[in-house]
Amino acid sequence: MGNKEYKPTIAQLRTFVTVAEQKHFVSAANKLGISQPSLSQALAALESGLGIQLIERSTRRVIVTPIGEQLLPFAKATLEAADAFAAHSRGAGGELAGPLNIGIIPTVAPYILPTLLTLIAEEFPELEPRIVENQTESLLQRLRDGHIDVAVLATPTGATGVTEIPLYDEAFAIVTNPDNPLAGRGDLTLDALRDLELLLLDDGHCLRDQIVELCQLAEVDRSPGAQSAMRAASLTTVVQLVVAGLGSTLVPMSAVATECARPGIAVAAFADGVEAKRTVGLVMRSSSRRQQEFTRLGELITRAFEKATEASMALLPR
Repeated sequence: MGNKEYKPTIAQLRTFVTVAEQKHFVSAANKLGISQPSLSQALAALESGLGIQLIERSTRRVIVTPIGEQLLPFAKATLEAADAFAAHSRGAGGELAGPLNIGIIPTVAPYILPTLLTLIAEEFPELEPRIVENQTESLLQRLRDGHIDVAVLATPTGATGVTEIPLYDEAFAIVTNPDNPLAGRGDLTLDALRDLELLLLDDGHCLRDQIVELCQLAEVDRSPGAQSAMRAASLTTVVQLVVAGLGSTLVPMSAVATECARPGIAVAAFADGVEAKRTVGLVMRSSSRRQQEFTRLGELITRAFEKATEASMALLPR
C-alpha cells in the first residue's frame, strides 16, 4: 500500500517517463545522463511511494503496466509544466533567456523582424521570442494585462503605467507616381504635402496619426472627408494604390526597400533639417524589473532598423 502523504519528485517522474518511452533501462539511463543503478533506484522509490507497479522488468524487455499507462500522461504533463516554469524563470534572472512575448506595430514588424530574429538567435540563443503584431492601442492593452512583456511602438505613446525607452528616430519618405513633379527630389519641405493626394492607413494605426500631424504642421486639411477617402489596413496595400495612380503616401525609411522596389513607384525625400520623422522605442510596464534586459534587446532592434535603412537608402534620391 502506498503512502498517502507521498509526493513524487520531478526526477522520479522524469525517470518513469523516460523508461516508458525508451522501453530499455540502459537507453533511459544514457538519455538522462545517470547510471543504471541510480535509474533503477529512482523508479523503485517512485513505485514504493505510490504502492503500485509502473514498469514490469525482464531481462529482455520493459513493459509499462496498465496503471502505468494510465498515469503516464499525467507524469508527462507534470514534467511539461515544470519545464515551462523553469523556462519562464530563466528570463527573470537578469538575462535574456526563456520565452519573451514581444509586441510590434505593423509599420515596424515586416521591415526589421527578419534581421532582428537572426540577431537574437546569434546573440541570445536561449531566448524564445514570441511575436505579437498589432496596432498600438491593442498592444498597450496586452502589455497592461500581462499578455506581452514588452512592445516596439512609436513613442511617446501618452499611456500611463508604462516606461518608454527611445531607440531611434526614423525619417519619412514620400512615395508617389513616377510622373509626379515631386518624384526623385531630395529637397522637399512640409509644404510639398499640400500638393499631394495622400493615401492613409485605417484609423488606429499610429502611422496614420503621425502623417495627419505632419499635415497639420503644413496646414493641409486631413479632417474626415477631406481630399482622398481611400483607407487601407496595411502599408503594402497603400503602396499598391500608389502604383495604381490613386495618390501618394508617406512611408517610414525602413519600409522603403521592401515596399518601393517595384515598377510604378518613385521616392522623394525631405531636405535635411525638415522634421518629418517618428521616434520608435521599447515600451514596458513601469512595474517591470527587466529594464536592463530590455535595453539589450533594444540594441538589437536598433541594429535591425539600421540594416533595413541601409538597404532603403539605395532607393532614395541622391
